Amino acid sequence: MLDKHFDAADHEPVIYAGWEAGGAFAGGQRPGAVPFTIVVPPPNVTGTLHVGHALNFTLQDVLVRWRRMQGYDVLWQPGTDHAGIATQMVVERNLAAAGTTRAALGRDAFLAEVWAWKAQSGGAIANQIRRLGASVDWSRERFTMDEGLSAAVRRVFVSLYRRGLIYRDRRLVNWDPKFHTAISDLEVESREVRGKLWHLRYPVAGGGQIIVATTRPETMLADTAVAVHPEDARYRALIGRQVILPITGRRIPILADEHSDPEKGSGAVKITPAHDFNDFAVGKRHGLPMPSVLDRSARIDLSEIGAELAPDSFAHGLAGMTVAEARTAVLAELARLDAIEAIVPHTHAVPHGDRSGLAVEPLLTTQWFVDAAKLAGPAMDAVRDGRTRFVPRQWENTYFAWLREIQPWCISRQLWWGHRVPAWYGPDGEVFVAETEAEARAMAGDLPITQDEDVLDTWFSSGIWPFSTLGWPEPTPELARRYPTDVLVTGFDIIFFWVARMMMLGLDQLGEVPFRTVCINALVRDERGQKMSKSKGNVIDPLGLMDRYGTDALRFTLASLAGPGRDIRLSETLVAANRAFVTKLWNAARFCESQGMVWDAAFTPASAELGLSRWLLEATARAVGEADAALTSFRFDDYAGGLYRFVWNVFCDWFLELAKPTLAGESAAATELRRVAGYVLHVVLRLLHPVIPFVTEALWAALGFGPACQLIVTPWPEDFSVPGAAAARAELDWVIRLISEIRTVRAEMGVPPSLKTAIFLRDASPATLRLASDWRDEICRLARATEIAPLSGAAPVGSAQLILDEAMVVLPLAEVIDLAAERERLARERDKAEAEAAKVTAKLANADFVARAPEAIVQENRERLEKFMAEANRLATALARLQ
Repeated sequence: MLDKHFDAADHEPVIYAGWEAGGAFAGGQRPGAVPFTIVVPPPNVTGTLHVGHALNFTLQDVLVRWRRMQGYDVLWQPGTDHAGIATQMVVERNLAAAGTTRAALGRDAFLAEVWAWKAQSGGAIANQIRRLGASVDWSRERFTMDEGLSAAVRRVFVSLYRRGLIYRDRRLVNWDPKFHTAISDLEVESREVRGKLWHLRYPVAGGGQIIVATTRPETMLADTAVAVHPEDARYRALIGRQVILPITGRRIPILADEHSDPEKGSGAVKITPAHDFNDFAVGKRHGLPMPSVLDRSARIDLSEIGAELAPDSFAHGLAGMTVAEARTAVLAELARLDAIEAIVPHTHAVPHGDRSGLAVEPLLTTQWFVDAAKLAGPAMDAVRDGRTRFVPRQWENTYFAWLREIQPWCISRQLWWGHRVPAWYGPDGEVFVAETEAEARAMAGDLPITQDEDVLDTWFSSGIWPFSTLGWPEPTPELARRYPTDVLVTGFDIIFFWVARMMMLGLDQLGEVPFRTVCINALVRDERGQKMSKSKGNVIDPLGLMDRYGTDALRFTLASLAGPGRDIRLSETLVAANRAFVTKLWNAARFCESQGMVWDAAFTPASAELGLSRWLLEATARAVGEADAALTSFRFDDYAGGLYRFVWNVFCDWFLELAKPTLAGESAAATELRRVAGYVLHVVLRLLHPVIPFVTEALWAALGFGPACQLIVTPWPEDFSVPGAAAARAELDWVIRLISEIRTVRAEMGVPPSLKTAIFLRDASPATLRLASDWRDEICRLARATEIAPLSGAAPVGSAQLILDEAMVVLPLAEVIDLAAERERLARERDKAEAEAAKVTAKLANADFVARAPEAIVQENRERLEKFMAEANRLATALARLQ
């Protein structure tokens, strides 16, 4: 007999261990089958499972388990990313706690520390992924710095370099002044900062002045021009003249460039090419000098402009100051010179390093770059012609928008942890790029060479993940069989940084897209629609939810919310509600077991004779088709929602309730219903297994449907037909609608469950009366009725009435409830709901509220309005029934 409750904590580790021990996750076991391959977006080795991981892995696992049960040769390729800056930061923090630094250790000793740390704690994320039930092929787990993957990284670098697609250049990059490295756009977060816009007077040589607006007065020492819009009439006469840069006295040109916006600030902007990305572009267009006045710690460094400063210049005193200190000093000097025209409060976005927390400085440095523009064209073509498609389709626009405007990709990082740049330098700076040091030495001849100190951007190695994990550059059987992979499931926030780069590198190196479909999952927000953050205190820990409610409940919740094109609003309440669904399934199976339900492999739907049996079997067949259609179109919400409704409403609430009296006996009908229940549960457990694998696997073995831990490889249900299904469906649908409508009326009228009423049918057809007679016992039991009978003439005074098809259903209530009091209550509650709806309507009609309030608050009010209006309509309908 099944236990009274499903204890997730007891069952989950045992079942997962059984799957692993039985080799259920291993790819390549069906060499004659169609392959189906997914690569895991590799989480950082430093990481812990967050709610975004939980969603992403759940959706992937649903697809993988479904395809495995369908008979595909499935490979779900797992692995982790070395996460250069994140991992180095953690290890440096540990060293600091021990009283040392990486500089004190030296590169080799520091890297030994990192590898030791990775070996000790790097498996944490993998164990947490196991907790989630992910059926990845752990025998093939890879790490982005495995030797095989490292060799692939070097091969790609050398290939691109030799074709001129990788090169060294001095360009502006995002610079983290704490970690002293270039960082990617993904590692930069914009923060709204309340600052000031200073309008400064720059004297024009020969007389006059021009007002320049800036948020960065401290970088004016590196100004090399002032730009105005070519069509701005205010400044047309000044174009081509020079201004005298305050403090330094250096002369710089006034030039025309469309970068300057006449509508912003004063319409004239200072151009500092070494400290602003837009200014850098202006500087490139006009061939301007690009001196820098910040060092790698974001302190003032005058080495590039010192020669132009007079020995007694105020600027010399700025050397070594922080940005904030220099700003204060420069503004004080400008005030002394009477060079400040105006100071305007100004809120603007300032980029910060997401790990260091410091303001990121645009810095002009020599780095390695990929000519991404030349790789972008084929990547766009592959989506345009359908070789790769996005689901939902609108994300293609995001992909195209970025690729059309793509800039050179800075791939070097000034870190120690990562793939070392495979470039060596001779004494005169000559560069030797090779896959190995031996090859570089052969190229250099007798020259002594030293390797580049930098490492590669983490996204460079993860950009080749779909083929490096399959053995490339070796021509492995897995590569030939499984590339391109089938589906990539990932978040929209890394379409730029990861998806596009995989497309570019896959097409360049293998001549084929890395995946056929990109399924974009949504962002998980809190229940009010707000982004989760530690500062807000609204972060939801998936590990804690799994501890409290079981993994199945969390997985089912995430899948049921994963609709296309909308963010997920997650709450603990929803997870608790879906634990109730898991419990409902368990209790239904336990009830069936107690009623002598049997699994008869020889049973076929065609042999069913009872209308109730045919109705349930036809609904089961529809559930199979709908589940297949939903998963084929990546509608995880439709898949989970459809099965929820089928199991809870159709199977539990209606079939089992309608069947209970028959199951209590030993008739031929009872025997059929037991076999039908066994057949349907057999189908249901297979349908639900991809999303709630633990409870379904436990029930599968406990009910005798198959060996333990084998549901995972049991065939997916096939569609089937049921003779007489249409008639059975029409019959049972009428019975269910009748009972449901009567229950609704009784609830609206406040009829206590203990009180029974008669049910009269007026103007009913002979067919309807026949149905009422055939199902009289079930209707009376489930609708709390004393009788169901035809009615001729007028309805009794004090009756509630409703229309069902051609018949009027009459419930005499005068002897059951106080009709006058009930009318008063319904009217009072209707008026209250209408008043609340009016308040919210007025708020939403306020354009200022809609414009200023956060979108989550506006949406919350829209949902409240819908709720109040629905409640008012329901109460008005109930009141009308009593008039």
